[in-house]
Amino acid sequence: MLELTSLKEFLAVPRQIVITTHPKPDGDAMGSSLGLYAYLILKGHQVSVITPTDYPTFLAWLPNNSHVIIYTEKTEQSQQLIASADLIFCLDFNSLVRINEMGTYVRDSAAKKVMIDHHLEPEGFEDYRLWTTGACATAQLVYEFIVNVMGDRTLLNQAIASCLYTGIMTDTGSFRFRSTTSNVHRIVADLIDCGADNTLIHQMVYDDFSETRLRFLGHCLLNKLEVLDEFNSAIIVITQQELDKYKISTGDTEGIVNYALSITGIRLAILIIERQDMVKLSIRSTGDFPANELCKKYFNGGGHKNAAGGFSNEKIEMVREKFDTILPEYKSQLIL
Repeated sequence: MLELTSLKEFLAVPRQIVITTHPKPDGDAMGSSLGLYAYLILKGHQVSVITPTDYPTFLAWLPNNSHVIIYTEKTEQSQQLIASADLIFCLDFNSLVRINEMGTYVRDSAAKKVMIDHHLEPEGFEDYRLWTTGACATAQLVYEFIVNVMGDRTLLNQAIASCLYTGIMTDTGSFRFRSTTSNVHRIVADLIDCGADNTLIHQMVYDDFSETRLRFLGHCLLNKLEVLDEFNSAIIVITQQELDKYKISTGDTEGIVNYALSITGIRLAILIIERQDMVKLSIRSTGDFPANELCKKYFNGGGHKNAAGGFSNEKIEMVREKFDTILPEYKSQLIL
């Protein structure tokens, strides 16, 4: 592992740089990627942002979004850029298996790799690391990279600030999660001073959904929400047929699990979604309940203590039934 301070020397001359993040990137993944992109462009580098898959349309307003390359749509170009890069920034993930087929090309590239992330158990593929689980978002770490590692606080402009604010806002649940420390508020205040329009950003991210998405949310809460009082838990199960019926696109299911967690007394909320190739899970918890441990043990996943995800190759009915066995195992932690 190379010293992070030496990265400043490496970036002292123009480089060919690729920035990538995890599949179906969220606000933190895209905010940190495009914020770093805008900064590196100011420094004179040639930069490409490559996402493994598409991402929610409510993030399309982010500055420089038009420059993003989606790997599944431009595979050959993406592979060429990865192969010819001098440096690859890997943001908001810490294992190359997380970026699907792209992971092999990133691993094989002669480029130096930089991991900037806040998730548990990094794989160790990187040459440079800016990593701590104490950060509220990868966007916070990108801010610290620009300001503290590179010493370029004066380069923070409206585009960079807007992207990083978006990342921090979304990954802290609009600043309500435990990870929102006083230092995070100071960073956010600085981003606002640098041009981030907090009111407009919130509106663009949270108040820009289609009518069908709103009706789909109503359907989930009215017809799909299952409350298990015995375990202080709630489960929502969504089939592929329902996704098709409401014409659900990437990002439309984001945040639904939080409605289940908002019920008084609920400590564990589970969203199970049937996709064409697998069943995806989003799990949220309160207090000390380890959502990440549950995902890692049973669903090939992980994440943060109170916000985790996973997947299963079993049928969706079997995944739901699995919780009838799992929840009794955790009853003492759920019923306090």
